[in-house]
Amino acid sequence: MEVLTDIWRYSKQMLPLASAALLVFWMTRSWRRTNSKPREILLAVFVAYCAGLAALTLFPANFWTFSGQTKLFSPWETALSNLAHLPQMLTPFHEIGRVLRRRTYWGIFLLAGNIAMFLPIGFFPALLWKNWKWWKSLLAGFCASCTIEFVQLFIGRSTDVDDVILNSAGALAGFLLCWVCKKLLPEKIWRSFYG
Repeated sequence: MEVLTDIWRYSKQMLPLASAALLVFWMTRSWRRTNSKPREILLAVFVAYCAGLAALTLFPANFWTFSGQTKLFSPWETALSNLAHLPQMLTPFHEIGRVLRRRTYWGIFLLAGNIAMFLPIGFFPALLWKNWKWWKSLLAGFCASCTIEFVQLFIGRSTDVDDVILNSAGALAGFLLCWVCKKLLPEKIWRSFYG
């Protein structure tokens, strides 16, 4: 039950920007040329997800709880003090290894969350665009994660190369999940998404 509570807590933080993105998506519907309702719905879900991901990762922790105690940007002293830990932050598998040795609930939750959070980055593009390749999902996950980790240096969040590894793996897993779904389900279902 604790897992569901934590997932719900993070999901609530995604809602403000995800809702705003859906509103903008709906308001700009006349600009998109598609006659495929399934594609339009999936595209809306993906846009909302991307905005929610930005809300969760590109703002200080708990920014969307509106407590008034969170500053948008971390003071430069904090950002500079983070640089003192740069060798650890840039050592691949350092944090992953530490979490796997300790096996705490929170560590495993964050490890799995970093993978699961990026599944849609690989899944939706592979579903929505023809001839999408696995390396594009991997590259999208890698670039999005690098951007997030760089911004987090300046907003008082933790930054680590292992997050980039886990996020990229999540995007690749999302592509593979889409590939498996396409193999298992009838082709006419997938054709309806390409409009």
